[in-house]
Amino acid sequence: MSSYLQSFADRFATLDAGCLGRLDELYSDTITFRDPLHEIHGLPALRAYFTQLYANAQDIRYDFHDIDEVAPGRGYLRWTLHFRHPRLNGGKPISLEGCSHLRWTDRVHLHRDYFDAGALLYEHLPVMGRVIGWLKGRLA
Repeated sequence: MSSYLQSFADRFATLDAGCLGRLDELYSDTITFRDPLHEIHGLPALRAYFTQLYANAQDIRYDFHDIDEVAPGRGYLRWTLHFRHPRLNGGKPISLEGCSHLRWTDRVHLHRDYFDAGALLYEHLPVMGRVIGWLKGRLA
């Protein structure tokens, strides 16, 4: 187990709207952050993204399950995100499983998240969610 990744996960899990200044401790000024819905370059843009995230969603919590450093300065975190959003799933809790690939020297300079965008967003929209549920049922 990587002590760097464990420390990163522990500190990341404590982030909330009131302490986004601590992103400077986790990420380099030249951070590249990617997920299925966004590509962000630079710490100011990442801070703006997290500010918007915490303004729109409630009860955001990450549970980290696996931590693996595959080479010096490169590793993976497997996680479950729990949150509520007033316009998704009728404001009820949503859980999403995903994985983050991180690269770092003293701070993370590449953060790439992998998750099912449909499970995050589309399945919880009123009309589209029913259609996706129907399609999944037909494909199963």
